[in-house]
Amino acid sequence: MSSFSTNTSKSARNRTALLAAAGALLLTMTSVTAAAADQAVPAADPGILQSGPIGWASQNGGTTGGAGGSTVTVTSASALISNMQASGPRIVQVSGTINLSGMNDIASDKTLVGINNARINGGGIDVDGAHNVIIRNITFAGATDDSVNVQDASTNIWIDHNTFLPGYDGSLDIKRESDFVTVSWNHFDGTDKTSLLGHSDSFSADADNLRVTYHHNFYDNTNTRNPRIRYGRGVHVFNNYYLNSNEYGIASTENASVLVEANYFQGVDTPTEVGYASSDPGDLVERNNIYSNSGTPNTRGSFVGVPYSYSPASASSIPSLVSNGAGVS
Repeated sequence: MSSFSTNTSKSARNRTALLAAAGALLLTMTSVTAAAADQAVPAADPGILQSGPIGWASQNGGTTGGAGGSTVTVTSASALISNMQASGPRIVQVSGTINLSGMNDIASDKTLVGINNARINGGGIDVDGAHNVIIRNITFAGATDDSVNVQDASTNIWIDHNTFLPGYDGSLDIKRESDFVTVSWNHFDGTDKTSLLGHSDSFSADADNLRVTYHHNFYDNTNTRNPRIRYGRGVHVFNNYYLNSNEYGIASTENASVLVEANYFQGVDTPTEVGYASSDPGDLVERNNIYSNSGTPNTRGSFVGVPYSYSPASASSIPSLVSNGAGVS
């Protein structure tokens, strides 16, 4: 069972050295079974990229991305697109700033990982009907649509240690029968429609899917959808830091089943909603959260449970742990 350290006091020099070592481990990794992923433990420095996901992306055979394939470094939009759309496993290292336009597909069995202050401007990544994809350590800014969109029955997707700056639409949408997803250690910085889970009230095909874990994310002066959940059963939101979420934190709607656990809400008038706008209510269970200068959570019903092992940190440690560790490293 995994555990989470609260040691956030290492120097920037040590963080850099440890990150380089973790990157080397990632690039040489060949397989992570579901059992091994359940054992994945963040390093003492939370900025380090761990070798496998915790949560739903560890199930259904696990998520290894491009492990076992070739490693390429890209510095242009054309090289990024051709390599992330190639067949077979591949680790695509994004170096520096790349300007994209529109939404760009990524194929199955890919790891997209940033190096050298990687940044994608203007366009977004479309995980559309793909399986076994990892996206990590990249800053996304100014998207004209979504920054990352996961849709059309995509499975085993891990979105980890990215920084999302404001764009036109959603920062990270997951919808249309996608499943087995982990969203971890991301920094959503001033975003508006932050993270939609579930396409629409009428898209009931999502009802047997959308199993997603959100952990150790920093919702930093975000507006709404942190996340907004429709239909998902077994959605697990733990150890996240909510700072001044302007409209609401988490919404459970359309018969979703959501556990909100050991998070820290600071300056959030409405931490949780059950039902939102025209959407019918879902279930939401809260436990062991801290509500600092925040409103009272809205709850309803029960939680269906999760099959994976995890060990959340205490909510009191989350502001320091997550603000120091979330986002690009």
